[in-house]
Amino acid sequence: MAKYTLMHKNVPVVDLELDAATGVIRSVSIVHNSAHLPVGVPMKKGSVDRGSLNNWWCGRSIPASRSGIRAALTELHLSDTQLLLEKCMGLSLSDQYWICPISSSLRWETVNFFENPFSEDVGNILFGKRAGHDSVSLMSPDNTSDGWLKKKWKIIDGKRYLIKAGSGATQQEPYNEVLASRIMERLQIPHVSYDLLVEDEYPYSVCEDFITTDTELVTAWYLMQTAKKPNHISVYSHYRNCCERLGIPDIQISLDQMLVLDYLIVNEDRHLNNFGVIRNADTLEYLGAAPIYDSGTSLWFDKPLPMINAGGKPVCKPFKTSHEEQIRLVTDFSWIDFSALRGIDEEFREITRNSIFVNKARRDTLCWALLRRIDMLQHAALSAKMTVSADSTRFDVTRNIEYSGEREE
Repeated sequence: MAKYTLMHKNVPVVDLELDAATGVIRSVSIVHNSAHLPVGVPMKKGSVDRGSLNNWWCGRSIPASRSGIRAALTELHLSDTQLLLEKCMGLSLSDQYWICPISSSLRWETVNFFENPFSEDVGNILFGKRAGHDSVSLMSPDNTSDGWLKKKWKIIDGKRYLIKAGSGATQQEPYNEVLASRIMERLQIPHVSYDLLVEDEYPYSVCEDFITTDTELVTAWYLMQTAKKPNHISVYSHYRNCCERLGIPDIQISLDQMLVLDYLIVNEDRHLNNFGVIRNADTLEYLGAAPIYDSGTSLWFDKPLPMINAGGKPVCKPFKTSHEEQIRLVTDFSWIDFSALRGIDEEFREITRNSIFVNKARRDTLCWALLRRIDMLQHAALSAKMTVSADSTRFDVTRNIEYSGEREE
């Protein structure tokens, strides 16, 4: 057993013990500051819910589904990704939590990855490369990166960038990330900007960390743990209610924008841990929705050419199982400037032009399907407008009848 204090920057939160063999939290003792507990981890009868804290802690580790993770663990002489957490003190580039040995005088300023260098050994091993030296350093934010695609953090000109690979025969995810950011730029949707990197013919998406030393990402999943969801309330309504209860501004417009983007690009994996909100790590004030990120699993990324069909029924998350149902959750389409999307197909054609994975036939089909999705979105927006107008007309008629009745009396 190893004893630590869970820290939030320099604020002691709770003392805990980690099992050296499994990396799980075995016990929780002194609570120093309950206000700084991770969002969604509750107190029960004056004590921290150890199960919830363990779920949060385990959720920081690299998922077992990560591409190539078994080979990487063999290289690192570890049995489980969970064990990597302790090696980097739980530090991340998504928030300001970490574990400090109880007997240590370490401070956040000297260990955090936002301001201090970190090892690229783990990231290189995750990408199938050897460290190049005998002594591998495990002090890396790659230990706490989520998702199933290969990825690694790298410091470039003093800034923190995430480099993410594609998958399968098409390696399409990096191209999709770039396209999604171009669409959002045209529609003025707050987003993380992605660029394309090609090494040895393989594409990678590159984006700068949107979290700073003063902020942190809280995903939708953890926000929704702040209150019990009634059975009669949908996941969508529960998320909105939780945000409203916490005083998070402008959530409705951010949800509308996200759902519109996901409809356009046929996103199949907008799960509850790749969107959320930003809060100030010092004041705990919620600043608003996080910019949209992680949109690569879209545009039929893993489908063979004959299955690319703009009017098909791909899987959909997080609120409905089909995009046709989910787009009906959008409350306002009036902000969309459809003219800004002219030529976006040619822009995607240019993004993928030199790809050895996306050939001309696939490129042409994807561009045609993208234009069709824009047409379908315009139709959905028009249908919503007509429905609102019809509802207003019915209301006006009813109101006039009631008013006439009052006059007759």
